[in-house]
Amino acid sequence: MIRIPCPFCGTRDHSEFSYGGDGAITYPDLDAPMQDWHDAVFQRENICGLQVETWQHVNGCRMWLLVERDTMTHEIHSVRPAHPDMAAALEVTA
Repeated sequence: MIRIPCPFCGTRDHSEFSYGGDGAITYPDLDAPMQDWHDAVFQRENICGLQVETWQHVNGCRMWLLVERDTMTHEIHSVRPAHPDMAAALEVTA
């Protein structure tokens, strides 16, 4: 079982979250050529080790998070808000 430490709600079971995919992908502009979109969506690495992923805490604060997870052991190394302004707000309140 994966336990994700939400920076807003505390540590929760992964069943409260929805997996959003690889958090390291940079998507092309909306008017980019079809090939660029094809490559961004379908041509991805299958990382063995640390990977940054997006997760949404759907049964909690509903925030999108960037989770650094080891794909071999499922160990969570870091969790931060996906939106930079939310990360800055957490730093101010800490």
